[in-house]
Amino acid sequence: MKLVRYGPAGKEKPGLIDADGKLRDLSRKVKDINGTTLAPAEIAKLRKLDPKKLPLVKGKPRLGSCVATPSKFVAIGLNYIDHAKETGSPIPEYPVVFFKSPTCIVGPNDNIMLPPDSTHTDWEVELGVVIGRTARHVALKDALKYVAGYCLINDVSERHYQLKLSGSQWSKGKGCDTFGPLGPWLATTDEIKDVQNLDMWLDVNGERRQRGSTKTMIFGVAELVADVSKYMTLLPGDVITTGTPPGVGMGMKPEPKYLKAGDVVTLGIAGLGEQKQKVVAYKKGR
Repeated sequence: MKLVRYGPAGKEKPGLIDADGKLRDLSRKVKDINGTTLAPAEIAKLRKLDPKKLPLVKGKPRLGSCVATPSKFVAIGLNYIDHAKETGSPIPEYPVVFFKSPTCIVGPNDNIMLPPDSTHTDWEVELGVVIGRTARHVALKDALKYVAGYCLINDVSERHYQLKLSGSQWSKGKGCDTFGPLGPWLATTDEIKDVQNLDMWLDVNGERRQRGSTKTMIFGVAELVADVSKYMTLLPGDVITTGTPPGVGMGMKPEPKYLKAGDVVTLGIAGLGEQKQKVVAYKKGR
């Protein structure tokens, strides 16, 4: 299934994308696409539904984040060899873990708002992993059983905040408002045949900046779920964003390039859809 949330910000309804690409309403079946809905038993119930019998949603409503209110938004850094090299960083021996604030989450096509005085806001196309069962000290061989599905994420990053103002940890540059577009949909695990072989890309103003594949991840999805679950309990609905391939602005030669107001970012991952965001200047109160 391809699960979505649609409607005005803060008033999203649950839905799904049917086999013909049409949006169907799920609000009579579930309250939201959240940890409760993503439990294995609830996913099994949804799979039994006939999408053609669900109400068809007319028009093209705004899509919100494909997951509502995760308790944690966990992120993995330097998880592609070429990306680590382009940033001048050593290849990690263990997963690099940091956090993005859940308040940074927005819809897949909402604007990216530059933080105050930002001059180093960067882009990062990433695979998102959405947890479906409470995961605590999970064995590697069982790790994928705890995954409800996958989604597309732009791990927007303010590099000056991240690297100069954060005292050797990265969260200041990762959790700004609008820095976590999720979606368009959450693809349940049965939709993705091989999560470690998905093509991914990102363009800025129509110019290709990133191109890669999840097959070049240093630590795969199963390894990440198992590792993170050793240090914190992952709850249904929690999101792990798994790192980015090369081509970020910080690594461009002969000098870095960063986002500015008016830029348009488009990105996608095979099977997980596409996003499109306009970059806008900071506005107090958003």
